[in-house]
Order: sequence, then C-alpha cells, then structure tokens
Amino acid sequence: MTVPGPLTDPVQARRVRRFWPLISGVIAVLLAAAIGLIIALRDNGAPTEIDTDWMDEIIEHRSPIWTVPSLFMNYLGGGIVGVFVVPIAVIVALLLFRRRWAALYFLIASVLSAGLVQLLKATFGRARPSEILVSADFGSFPSGHTANAATIAVCLAIVFPRVWVWAAGAAYVVLMLLSRTYLGAHWLTDTLAGMLIGAGVAVIVWAPFAVKLWEERAKPHRFVWAKPRASTSGGGAA
Repeated sequence: MTVPGPLTDPVQARRVRRFWPLISGVIAVLLAAAIGLIIALRDNGAPTEIDTDWMDEIIEHRSPIWTVPSLFMNYLGGGIVGVFVVPIAVIVALLLFRRRWAALYFLIASVLSAGLVQLLKATFGRARPSEILVSADFGSFPSGHTANAATIAVCLAIVFPRVWVWAAGAAYVVLMLLSRTYLGAHWLTDTLAGMLIGAGVAVIVWAPFAVKLWEERAKPHRFVWAKPRASTSGGGAA
C-alpha cells in the first residue's frame, strides 16, 4: 500500500474524494430511519417475519456454549464499558501514537452515533423481544451495541486502512449482531439498523476530516514517550 503524501496542493487535496462516501453514509442513516418508520407503521412495531423466523432459530440453538460469549459481548458493547471505557481507551491509544486528528474524528463520530441511536429509540419506542435474557432499558430499535461496534470498526478501518483492520472490524460487528439477537435483546432488524447507523455516521463524520487524516497518515508516528533515535556520524576510523 502506498504511503500518502501531504496534501498541500488544492488540486491534490481534491483527490481525496469525499462526495460519494458522504452520500453513501447519509443513505445508510436514512435507510435505518426508514426501516424504523416502516416497522412503526406495522401494527405498532410488531416484529416482521424475518424477525420472528430468526428469533425462533436462535432460541432453538441456545446453550451455555453460546450464552457465555454472548454475555461477554453484552458487557463489552454496552453500559459504562461500551459507551465510555472502550471509546476512551481508543482515543487515548490514538493520542499516545500522536494521532490527534484521528482521536478527534473518532470522538465526534462516537458521540453522534450514540446520540442518534437514543433519538431513534425515543422516536419509535419499539418493544424488545419477550425472550430477552439480559436486563435492558426500553427501546429495541435500533441496537446501540451494534451501532457502537460499527462506529468503532469503520472509524478504525478509515484511520488504519489495512485489510486485517477491516476484517477484524467486520468480525466484531457480526459477533455483536449475533450476540444481541441471541440474548433476545433485539430483533434482527434492530441490529441491521444499528449497523447502518454506526457505519453511516462514521463515514459522514469522516468527510470533513478526510484531508487531515490523509496528511496525518503520512507522518511518522512513534509512541508519545518513545525516545528519539540518536543520530550517527558517518566518519571513518583514524
């Protein structure tokens, strides 16, 4: 992968194309809201056929083997840990490696994603499945856990555009989606909408930061406490 150079030339800066990613992010968020509206108009938020079929399949395969990791994902992706500890840990890590613009980008994306999720929860007020295995507040649509996971995954994949980062992020989002439906905390459509919101917000917020993030990637990044290397002279022996 080619290391980007500084975008000092306005023509070169425009090559960091933001228009279509921005449009795709807006479409993703609007699609999630449209899903919520359709569900709300369907018998006061009643589950769709895909929701009930998926939940029946999940309940049939419940066992301690899957319950334990699902409960861990529930702990990791929500509450104080998911909303504060994990995002703060990511921000601190970015700052320690002198990725200040990336840290600011991630902070804004995380706050906006969480805020939008809460707004849609209050707007649609969908009831959670009756088969729920964990304690949760009211408001099933959309899934905040899945939205948080998607925001983290997409933000880190944008900051560190490597195949393994994308793969790890995708796996994390899928595992979160599966765990939320396995625990009966959400219908499948709740998690799909959460995924769209998290990814969409991450891309939307990326647009105004694109050039700064591109330039920041071009700089050598050492740990904040790393000692600078001592320069060596090229003189020969006398």
